[in-house]
Amino acid sequence: MDRLSIVVPCYNEEEVLKITFQALRDTLNDLAKKNKISPDSFLLFVDDGSKDLTWKLIEEEHAAFPKQVYGVKLAGNVGHQFALTAGLLTAKDMSDVTISIDADLQDDLNAIEEMIDKFHEGNDIVYGVRKERKTDSFFKRTTAQCFYKLMEMMGVKSVYNHADFRLMSRRAVEQFSKYQETNLYLRGMVPLIGYQTEKVYYDRKERAAGESKYPLKKMLALAFNGISSFSIKPISMVMGLGLCIVFFSILAAIYALVSYFTGNVEPGWTSLILSIWFLGGLQLLAIGLVGQYIGKIYMEVKHRPRYNVEKVLSNEDTNELETDKL
Repeated sequence: MDRLSIVVPCYNEEEVLKITFQALRDTLNDLAKKNKISPDSFLLFVDDGSKDLTWKLIEEEHAAFPKQVYGVKLAGNVGHQFALTAGLLTAKDMSDVTISIDADLQDDLNAIEEMIDKFHEGNDIVYGVRKERKTDSFFKRTTAQCFYKLMEMMGVKSVYNHADFRLMSRRAVEQFSKYQETNLYLRGMVPLIGYQTEKVYYDRKERAAGESKYPLKKMLALAFNGISSFSIKPISMVMGLGLCIVFFSILAAIYALVSYFTGNVEPGWTSLILSIWFLGGLQLLAIGLVGQYIGKIYMEVKHRPRYNVEKVLSNEDTNELETDKL
């Protein structure tokens, strides 16, 4: 039987962790009883530099269930995508198949069994996909739909209504580990692996406790990171806009010359000022956009570690893990 690891990135999740511990352990035990996973399967909680009691709770749970609950403590807060990556690469050499899920229990745990079934059918990657977005506000639902459509327009491969609830086989995680980008966007990177994939649909729930750790600011940052990390179309679009403005400027020049020779000349201060402001703003926008790409190149060429692991809790015979090398 295959050994399963469930990777759970955590940031200030003390309010929900006790519920999460119990629910996920029950899920492992149920799957083991059905002989769908190995009895030595485990949970791996990654503390992303939490400021509350998250790590203390993980340590206590590991002490109570040392064979079933493992933990990774990062040296500082590096963000959800890096924390999830740290968990995946830590679990890579200790399990045959890995499932990533958030600590808030909004993703349906019942879908995990179906994911395992899809894995046994020969799929290396199984995406957890939401059936609908009834639990989201109108604003969040609308912006999410716009985001996925925009990503599609930009040529970025992604799975509609999929976040980071997914199953990956060991060889899929090994291939993922070869992607060394500093600017991580897992929803766009995983489809690039190219192995056989499948989808499992589920209904997303309300948070079991606590507050969302992904406010609008972080969502917008993730969206821009996803677009700019996988597509250069924004630069092409700015270039196209510049060409359009040049075209309309030529038309405006022709109109001005015709007005001059016909004697129908009006004071042009307003139009001149508006043109200067518009073109100045467009130039600043273009420079800022190019600057964002240059900034990403700057971060990539430094080759700094993406995260640093401070402590690992496990029941393995060896802790020669590769997480702190990346």
